[in-house]
Amino acid sequence: MNRHVKNVTPETTDLSRRSFLVGTAATGLVLGYAGVPGIGEALAAAPANFEPSVWYAISPDGLVTVTCGKADMGQHIASTMAQIVCEELGAKWSDMRVNLASNDPKFNDPVLGAQITGGSWSTMMNFDAMSRAGAAGRMALTEGAAAAMGVPASELAVRDSMIVHAKSKKHMSFADVVKSGKATKTFTPDELKAIKLKTADQYTMIGVSVPQLDIPSKTNGTAKYGIDVMIPGMVHGAIVTPPVRFGATVKSVDDSDAKKVPGFIKAVTLDDKTQTTTGWVVVVANTYANAKKAAAALKVSYDGGPNAKVSSESLYAEAKRLQALDDSGQFFVKDGDPAAAFGTAAKVLEAEYTTSINIHAPMEPMNATAEFKGDILHIYSGNQFATRSGAIAAGAAGIDPKFVVMHQMWLGGGFGRRLDADMMVPAVQAAKAVGKPVKVIYTRENDMTMDFSRPLTLQKVKAGVDGDGKLVALSHDVVSAWPTQRWGIPDFLSPSVDKKGPLDAFTVNGSDFFYTVPNHTVRAIKNEMAHNATPSGQLRSVAPGWTFWAVESMIDEIAAATGKDPAQYRISLLDGAGKNDGGAQRLRNTLLAAMGLAGYGTKKLPKGEGMGVACVSSQERATASWTACVAHVAVAPSGEVTVKKLTVATDVGTQVHPDNIRAQVEGAAMWGLSLALYEKATLKDGGIEQTNFDSYTPLRMSQVPEVAIAVIANGEKATGVGEPAVTVIAPAIGNAIFNASGARVRALPITAEAVKGAMKA
Repeated sequence: MNRHVKNVTPETTDLSRRSFLVGTAATGLVLGYAGVPGIGEALAAAPANFEPSVWYAISPDGLVTVTCGKADMGQHIASTMAQIVCEELGAKWSDMRVNLASNDPKFNDPVLGAQITGGSWSTMMNFDAMSRAGAAGRMALTEGAAAAMGVPASELAVRDSMIVHAKSKKHMSFADVVKSGKATKTFTPDELKAIKLKTADQYTMIGVSVPQLDIPSKTNGTAKYGIDVMIPGMVHGAIVTPPVRFGATVKSVDDSDAKKVPGFIKAVTLDDKTQTTTGWVVVVANTYANAKKAAAALKVSYDGGPNAKVSSESLYAEAKRLQALDDSGQFFVKDGDPAAAFGTAAKVLEAEYTTSINIHAPMEPMNATAEFKGDILHIYSGNQFATRSGAIAAGAAGIDPKFVVMHQMWLGGGFGRRLDADMMVPAVQAAKAVGKPVKVIYTRENDMTMDFSRPLTLQKVKAGVDGDGKLVALSHDVVSAWPTQRWGIPDFLSPSVDKKGPLDAFTVNGSDFFYTVPNHTVRAIKNEMAHNATPSGQLRSVAPGWTFWAVESMIDEIAAATGKDPAQYRISLLDGAGKNDGGAQRLRNTLLAAMGLAGYGTKKLPKGEGMGVACVSSQERATASWTACVAHVAVAPSGEVTVKKLTVATDVGTQVHPDNIRAQVEGAAMWGLSLALYEKATLKDGGIEQTNFDSYTPLRMSQVPEVAIAVIANGEKATGVGEPAVTVIAPAIGNAIFNASGARVRALPITAEAVKGAMKA
């Protein structure tokens, strides 16, 4: 699957939706600066700095500032990038600083690809390139110091920002070399590839829990989030959204009462050619408080559009209809002949698994500030996909994307929500309408009801076993909206194996597991009704958050039906045969580690308690982080479930920052627990019913169980940790519930009513 946006510039400018969403994002039209006189020069680093790479600069005082091309939303990825550079550069950690990348085309790296943060890709896909950048800087500084000191470069050692010649006891700091101007060596791409990097046994920084570089500014208030942006002359915007999530249009706006609010400036009906929003109005006033008051006073009438009567129930009904059709969807996996194998199987099991709509709800609600300076549009916002977001902003303004300058801010939570750029549309169009900079902040209600949510899904799984209980066939249908297709970026879609056209692999990843099954098919089916009525996005864990719910639940159901221990049954399937070579063994090891740490199979549990297991290769098969969980639960006669302990083991290959990895795994586990038991959004009359945390109820602190984490660091290539643990929790809990009570649950979130009903059944 292609994950990186290609670096091709279109020959013409077309201000259509396709131009902005496909042409601009998919083909990599440079976003900002190109062809704009003075912009590049104004933002260039000071001439006295030494820049071994576009990704960092060393100033004459020896400070090393690493520019992070990834969104930092609390996962400390900026510090991680700095730590990787620091290891090979040989700098002192106290000399390191971090900065966030703009959309300057120089950051459209041909190796690292688009500026997108998701999929737990950041460390995994940047480790090598950032290591080589650090090593190149060390080599250039060493050659410069050798020239200045008149000694062979081969006799110099670099450590803690110092370059030392042991024989003569001469030494120079990084600052000395930069000031001398002797560091001039540059590297071609081939020379970078040829650099011999450190081996794991030589690391002095990688694997050390150094202080995170962003913590001081975030604790003293100097770190700037999008919501903190203040610009001279700035006014404020509050949005009014329709009762229908998507497809509504504004029929009329009565602003007579809004005009009575002090500071009211204008009500702007959005005309969004990018089709990111529909039926929105933004009210502009001198303060945010007044903008909100004026927005509340506005009287807007709507045409609800084609989705005005759609509900969660109708989405499920449509999903079931589509799944029942033999010719719907495209095949993501097509190995062997499951249909024939079912015909000769000793036992066949079938089950449907569902997940509800889920909302991101980061603590910092969506916001953006837009300012036009002559022909240049400046956007200040935290976003996870600068390559696409700049195109959205340009489309909203009706200008060429090269005239958009994006200022990346720290993110107060993202989790996939800020892969979308809807918040930029009202800010841009309001600023254009009133001729002043405008900051738009969503209310919590705006944010929840207009979220690009995790899609509602229905999955049908059918499994066949032989007389020995061996799994010989499995078919898996996945019906959902297709979030990635909505982006209009062809490179993010995958060809179907049945050659029926591209499919959205980000709705089925995880279903191509590492268990050995000779006959296996996975069908990706697009629910067009859900796709249109609830435009979906990527929520932390993406497809594996629902595909492994189905896969790992079914594996347990098979084990129970054949009288086998579910953990041992998984181990028997992880034999590493064929295409599963290597990966299956690593997954098996994490399962064994989790079992050992949890004491699985060694403890006699009280009545009503049970342990359940699950193991996953999230996020994607090609970029897997091997993760396993043992969940320990207690089930009351009422069906109420109490999670007593979660034990998670994960194989991260090379760990950069051990404390941060554990924090990310623990946070992911808590997110998985929240999705498993507590979070559910529903659609009624085309609109999301839950508007705040009183009706949408994520995990609370009082509901957090004991969590034990085992991190396996074996020196292999670094993997991602931000999402995989999300995906393993729900199936482990569901399987534990069965072992505790005999109740088999197949819908997320798991409710006491469902458990009690399954216990009676």
